[in-house]
Amino acid sequence: MFIKKTFDNGVRLVYEKIPYVRSVSAGIWVKAGSRNENEINNGISHYIEHMLFKGTEKRTAKEIAESIESIGGQINAFTGKECTCYYTKTLDTHLTTAMEILADIFFNSKFASADLETERKVILEEINMYEDTPDDLVLDILSGICWKGDPLGFSILGTSESLSGITADMIRKYMKQNYTPGNVVVSVAGNFDEARLEELVYNYFGTWNSDGSSSSSPLSNPVFTRGAVFRKKDIEQAHICLGFEGFEQGDDRLYSLLVFNNSFGGTMSSRLFQKIREENGLAYSVYSYPASYNGAGMFGIYAGMSPSQVEKVLSLIIQEINLVKKEGLTEYELMKAKEQLKGNYILGLESTSSRMNGLGKSELLLGYIKTPEQILNEVDAVTVEKVSDTINTVLNTDKISVSLVGKLPRNVTLKKITTMIDDALSV
Repeated sequence: MFIKKTFDNGVRLVYEKIPYVRSVSAGIWVKAGSRNENEINNGISHYIEHMLFKGTEKRTAKEIAESIESIGGQINAFTGKECTCYYTKTLDTHLTTAMEILADIFFNSKFASADLETERKVILEEINMYEDTPDDLVLDILSGICWKGDPLGFSILGTSESLSGITADMIRKYMKQNYTPGNVVVSVAGNFDEARLEELVYNYFGTWNSDGSSSSSPLSNPVFTRGAVFRKKDIEQAHICLGFEGFEQGDDRLYSLLVFNNSFGGTMSSRLFQKIREENGLAYSVYSYPASYNGAGMFGIYAGMSPSQVEKVLSLIIQEINLVKKEGLTEYELMKAKEQLKGNYILGLESTSSRMNGLGKSELLLGYIKTPEQILNEVDAVTVEKVSDTINTVLNTDKISVSLVGKLPRNVTLKKITTMIDDALSV
């Protein structure tokens, strides 16, 4: 059972005590990500995430790492499109230390000029590494197509051009606007003394006053866009991704979409995996995935294959799309997908990190948290009819985009691929 408290300054604390474990996971969630950026400062959220580990008034970057590693703990962070999270995982006896370190990097980071330049080079290398990871790059390109011109389609890392222009003043201005009490959720899960936890969080975050605004930069209203992009790379495989418009965060139909995804391409026993990899041996990796955001969503299908097999793999994907649109899922597929989802979810509850993530992200982005019982009931309530409605809504041939990274045979062009997809899916 989770507890939620809101301090007078707007900071929210959500926690769940799990007395039978020996670990505790704590996260500081900020409602600021690449979606809050513009073309000039794209990548600044991720840049700030890096900079908070570069040194504070009392600790160097090395001492930050040593402070948590010397007690057998872990400290890290991640940036998403709509949020940033700084987190630790330690033994239950070290929660006080973990909270002090998180508060120190959150409030006392120096943003020294030399550190800014060092970390700028690190992130540029991260961008280069991403360019050399085509199975990730093709998904990022697809997002840029589907939300063309909107910050939702921006790269979380930013670009080399935007990164080169980010200054310490820009960072401080961005943080003043977005790193505010009303935009922060402290999430904790594991074994701890509840009164002590509330005291710690109040002392570090409950008395924090900010002269910034109480909410993040206003979000735009993204419009799903049809399009196709081919990024030619001299690599051994061709990586392709199809994107359909999905459902936004909080939409009840997401449960039906999750069930459909599980059966269609989300598992090793799914239709796409069995047809393309197991039966035909045409790809090592093939899967589908849903992505949901505030006011927008996407459903993607990915496959990586030899360039000579692009048309064959696409043909099989299209066959499976048309088949599932025509016939839906069987009762057995529905039952299996629901049990898989529930099993994965329940097993995830055994991790304090997963529980902390679930509590923090839900409270930050939705403003509410569903109990495990409510979530399991939502999955159980999915029917064949609901899934069929979801399939026909999401797999809309009028709203599909394509990204491709790698090489193509001489007789295959991006135009030929998009025409093939449009003709086959319009049948």
